[in-house]
Amino acid sequence: MARRATTRQPGVEAASGIIPAMTADAARTAFLGWLEQERHAAANTVEAYGHALAGFLGFLTRHLGGEADLAALAGLRAADIRAWLAALANDKLVAASRAQHLSAVRSFFRYLGRRHGVEISAVRLVSTARARPALPRALTVAQARDVTDHVSDVSDDSRTQARDVAFFSLLYGSGLRIAEALSLNVRDATAMRTTLSVTVTGKGSKTRVVPVLPAVRSAIEAWLALHPGGQPDSPLFLGARGKRLDPAVAQKVLRTYRRLAGLPEHATPHALRHSFATHLLGSGSDLRSIQDLLGHASLSTTQRYTAIDDTALLGVWRKTHPRG
Repeated sequence: MARRATTRQPGVEAASGIIPAMTADAARTAFLGWLEQERHAAANTVEAYGHALAGFLGFLTRHLGGEADLAALAGLRAADIRAWLAALANDKLVAASRAQHLSAVRSFFRYLGRRHGVEISAVRLVSTARARPALPRALTVAQARDVTDHVSDVSDDSRTQARDVAFFSLLYGSGLRIAEALSLNVRDATAMRTTLSVTVTGKGSKTRVVPVLPAVRSAIEAWLALHPGGQPDSPLFLGARGKRLDPAVAQKVLRTYRRLAGLPEHATPHALRHSFATHLLGSGSDLRSIQDLLGHASLSTTQRYTAIDDTALLGVWRKTHPRG
């Protein structure tokens, strides 16, 4: 049975102190502003938190029988939080998404405790099932080579063809994230001629040096010969308007090619990075080296690729063993 939202007057004493008279939605707006302006959170993070909290407060309005204020939030029980999580599950939200929504609510409640003295202990009594991280989905060696050798079929323009071949060859040949490759400038490419490597800035603003294969360097040289800019500070990979290539455009190119070539739906720019790691591991490279090449902060992240290798071995066993 739904409980009525409690309304308290300003100055009423609670276990956590005096609870200000503020609607939960107003507190949500203030929290998102704090995230953006003081915590300098990424725009995507602010948007995701805002979406999760809007859904949470909408549920409370229905569950409590009225719009919640800070006093109503302070009076929440663990059962109320669990009822919300159950509603998310009924809406077919997977465990990982439910955990992200709960994380947003936890952050919101911590903010209320620090800024408004509203302590909400109920959320600390609730946990969600730990979602198993999805295994990276790599392409086969033949499929990855197909992309780097024939992605030029998407365009009739020779300049665009050279750009696309260079870009996707770099993703597969050096295992870069799409954002890392797109952040490169012409000076980074010219430096490859002597260093035979490229320095990229990854997550957490951490830099690493990644070797560049001769075939990849040749593709980049072919693109540089047609590059309309040429200044050291010019973006290496350009879009149609001469600006830095947009990630969405690069993703669309590969999406178009995979349909032309009949490649699987997981043939994405990021799958080329997964393929780089998986194929290195399959060829005998050690995990620590692959970790350094990928720029993973934790070896446990890199270890996911061993599960892919084990899965492939199990598939071979099932197909070839007489009792498989």
